[in-house]
Amino acid sequence: MSPSPARRRVAVIGTGAIVSGSHLPALRSHADRAELVAAVDVDPARLAAFRELAGDGVTGYTSTDEMLDAVRPDLVLIGTPPSLHREQTVAALEAGAWVLCEKPLCLSLAEYDEIAAAEEASGAYASVVFQHRYGSGAVHARELIASGELGAPLVAHCQTTWHRDAAYYAVPWRGRWATEGGGPTMGHGIHQFDLLLHLLGPWAEIRAMATRLVHDTESEDVSTALVRFESGALATVVNSVLSPQEVSRIRVDCADATVELTHLYGHRNDDWVYTPAPHVPSERAAAWRTPAADVPSSHTAQLGAVLDAHDNGVRPPGSGPAARATLDFAAALYKAAFTGLPVHAGEIAPGDPFYPAMHGDHPHWAPKERV
Repeated sequence: MSPSPARRRVAVIGTGAIVSGSHLPALRSHADRAELVAAVDVDPARLAAFRELAGDGVTGYTSTDEMLDAVRPDLVLIGTPPSLHREQTVAALEAGAWVLCEKPLCLSLAEYDEIAAAEEASGAYASVVFQHRYGSGAVHARELIASGELGAPLVAHCQTTWHRDAAYYAVPWRGRWATEGGGPTMGHGIHQFDLLLHLLGPWAEIRAMATRLVHDTESEDVSTALVRFESGALATVVNSVLSPQEVSRIRVDCADATVELTHLYGHRNDDWVYTPAPHVPSERAAAWRTPAADVPSSHTAQLGAVLDAHDNGVRPPGSGPAARATLDFAAALYKAAFTGLPVHAGEIAPGDPFYPAMHGDHPHWAPKERV
């Protein structure tokens, strides 16, 4: 019997709410496999508060490079504002560490390809936090759809209708292309449409609209899209921060069943509902019941998957082509919305204005001085 892998030495970069509230509990849940040894933050007071919360044994740094040189961690968790993700991810990879980074992993496909090059050069891997893929309900639904048990997927709806007020956008880095990478398409709805892509597989074509209706931001505050998948299925996608009654929802109508997920920021098995078509025998539909284990979608679940991959020396889920496909979808949605033209999967490449920036340098959307 082979010995159990050693505990992985973990560092966090950024010690704000997402790291304290989600990454730290995830690390504690996997304390037998991962040990938090270092934390980085440019704000000494915030760093001190985090170290007190995290407990003994966590060394503090105000410089990412200093921490990487001194600690040489196995895994780095990144929870800083989006504009810092590429630089910090590449630095961690070059130091030989694996990375689990908050969404978006980076601000453009060009930045993503820089990360991919750093992966190849280092042999380490970078995953993006898309925790909704990892709940047991999502795993179960994907297995049923992929196996054909529910029949061919035909029609889908993906809805992220949330509400963010002016105070939310008063934070300097929000609502700006250079620091957030986009509006609710990149910062909010990306979780749901990532899960939609996870359930339905490769997308083929997208047509879209986006606008600013309320907030004085560089980026959009609502976007909508029509999507054709390689399977032939059609879907609608809505990303909004203008919706007083907040909900996150995915519905997939297959030939033999409708599967629906309704939640807000996370799901459990009971949030998934299966409705059989009239021709489906009840005993067949009964077999679709959710699994006995109820694993919530969470950072804890995704961290476990990353640690499993690290133990086995294989590419972790949420990285590589799968993560790039989700970013490609976001870039294509913006391109379709801003140009008014259909966009096909994979067409945004070097030389395309939407490759280095999600705004595509479009005259109505590119960053400019705002009065």
